[in-house]
Amino acid sequence: MDTVLRTAPGLAGLYRKAGDALRAQGLAGRRAAVHLVLDRSGSMRGHYRDGSVQHLAERVLALSAHLDDDGTVPVVFFSTEVDGVCELGLDRYRGRVQELHGSYGHMGRTNYHLAMRAVLDQHRASGADVPALVVFQTDGGPSSRAEAEKALRESAGLPVFWQFVGFGEPAGRGFEFLRGLEDWPAVDNTGFFPAGRDPRALRDEELYRGLTEGFAAWLDRARAAGTVR
Repeated sequence: MDTVLRTAPGLAGLYRKAGDALRAQGLAGRRAAVHLVLDRSGSMRGHYRDGSVQHLAERVLALSAHLDDDGTVPVVFFSTEVDGVCELGLDRYRGRVQELHGSYGHMGRTNYHLAMRAVLDQHRASGADVPALVVFQTDGGPSSRAEAEKALRESAGLPVFWQFVGFGEPAGRGFEFLRGLEDWPAVDNTGFFPAGRDPRALRDEELYRGLTEGFAAWLDRARAAGTVR
């Protein structure tokens, strides 16, 4: 808490709420590498403009401050390709998402699989010996369902949990793919949390519950299977 107060006092309230959520899930003191994936498909333009993406990023950063000692969150922006890879830090986060988004130019399609492989490359390159919690934000299904399914199957059994966060109508057809993940018996390292059409209106406590509940349940299964320590 001292580091957050000293380096990022604007996140102190979020840091407390994130800690409450972790304690509620039995995750207090747990170490994990937190990654953030941000959708830059064309339909996301409004969510960047109104600050919803920056809003989410700040909450993920506050959560990461509990789980990861280095105070940074690796970020992958994706659309048709991986548009950019960067880090958010406690010492530089205000307006950072909008700044980076504006520098990446054209907004394209929604190729999940390229972002997923970029995250796995990041996690391997870091040499981290802790599991990864990947907050994967999107406003719709993958442009290539077959490639997304392949990437998910390739990650099954790895110490990586994909927590998808949907921006948009929760019951919309665009989220059929993500809603259906719970029916995949061979892939149990995913969760889907719908943040709604106005993610900024979501209570922080509800968001943090959505980001940690599935991760906690997966960690129990993964420890039992020997995937994580």
